[in-house]
Amino acid sequence: MRRAVYAGSFDPITLGHLWMIDQGRALFDELIVAIGINPDKRYLFSLEDRLAMLRETTGAFPNVRIASYENLFLVHYAEQVGASFILRGIRNEQDYGYERGMRYVNAELDAKIRSVFLIPPRELVEVSSSFVKGLVGPAGWEQILEKYLPAPVYQRFLARKNT
Repeated sequence: MRRAVYAGSFDPITLGHLWMIDQGRALFDELIVAIGINPDKRYLFSLEDRLAMLRETTGAFPNVRIASYENLFLVHYAEQVGASFILRGIRNEQDYGYERGMRYVNAELDAKIRSVFLIPPRELVEVSSSFVKGLVGPAGWEQILEKYLPAPVYQRFLARKNT
């Protein structure tokens, strides 16, 4: 079985993430979408909310499994779940430099696990969780945000606005 892990904080999941998941599910027999928990990072959404959003967004994909992990290097988590591949996205030169370095470190930690890199289409290159969160606030943000998020995630933003 060709199993891969696609990991991130997914705070929140964006259409860019969803594109990666869709590509990954087509490339691999099983794709584990895993939230890596960093205790030093502040999140907009709780872990439970992020897991729920991922499940709601990927529910139609039978070969996608949602999980979380903590206190492990991603390559060690991949080994733990029996994955032979780590799926990563590269949007720009900065991502490339970072991901290239991580690929070499991961290979030193476990040479059997291979990194697979995908470049999203032009219309999704600038979409990131940080970018999306930065759009919230000014008048009309709701209409703009809707272009970058899966519907269940967008609804959660609207619900937060009304609380």
